[in-house]
Amino acid sequence: MRLGTYSVGGETFYGAFTQEGAIALNAAFPQWNSLYDAIASGGLDDLIAAAENGRITHTGVTHEMVMPNARRILCVGVNFPDRNAEYKDGSAQPKHMSLFPRFASGFTGHGQNLVRPPENHTLDYEGEVAIVIGKAGRRIAAGGAYDHIAALTLCNEGTIRDWVRHAKFNVTQGKNWDRSGSIGPWLVPFTDPAQLDNARIVTRVNGEVRQDDTLDRMMFPIREEIAYISTFMTLLPGDIIVTGTPTGAGARFDPPRYLAPGDVVEVEVEGIGTLRNGVEDETI
Repeated sequence: MRLGTYSVGGETFYGAFTQEGAIALNAAFPQWNSLYDAIASGGLDDLIAAAENGRITHTGVTHEMVMPNARRILCVGVNFPDRNAEYKDGSAQPKHMSLFPRFASGFTGHGQNLVRPPENHTLDYEGEVAIVIGKAGRRIAAGGAYDHIAALTLCNEGTIRDWVRHAKFNVTQGKNWDRSGSIGPWLVPFTDPAQLDNARIVTRVNGEVRQDDTLDRMMFPIREEIAYISTFMTLLPGDIIVTGTPTGAGARFDPPRYLAPGDVVEVEVEGIGTLRNGVEDETI
């Protein structure tokens, strides 16, 4: 099952995607204005059941960010051993994970262009798996963390690199440019630990493999991410955790290989799908 948000004819819908088209579910669930609202209310199973018996309502749709009104998006930084070494600062694996917030306005959907702003052209890519929380929890034990995951998706956590260096203790400025990243193409319900434990993430730029690694090499596995984050905040249904990117981002090449208009970035994980985006300059 593939659930997401899409637009067609100037209207936005949430529903399910098939090879033939999209199945709108808005009319069947008027109590929920968005996919986020449905998940936040515990309605994921109801959506799946309705989609299984639904009929195609639209074709030729435009994919939007899977949950455009997601309230909380947390990202884990520097979470692969080779990624830590890329910084060339001689540091060992950190004791605790690095975290930063992103906002929904910084993401677009599958098939749409990432936007490079005129203020700075160091737009970079970071392919990642993102998880969507489906069950609330505080101080969640790592052993039971997977019980709190509702669905999986993919993220290209686009970054304006020069702007992450504007301050001493945060990277927020470089991580939240409008439509600089993407999340999608859809949500896949989480039903089996193997969906994460055996996952391999590959990022390509113009067909060239730039990132290729497996989630079992994370310095802070997803179970630990959920446990750690839920220590200081109650995780709620609909929260998104972007779990970390492997080595191979454009900034780490010599010279750096940043994205430019006309480039195509693909983030792929078997069992979830392929998130594909072009690049364009912002029109002002």
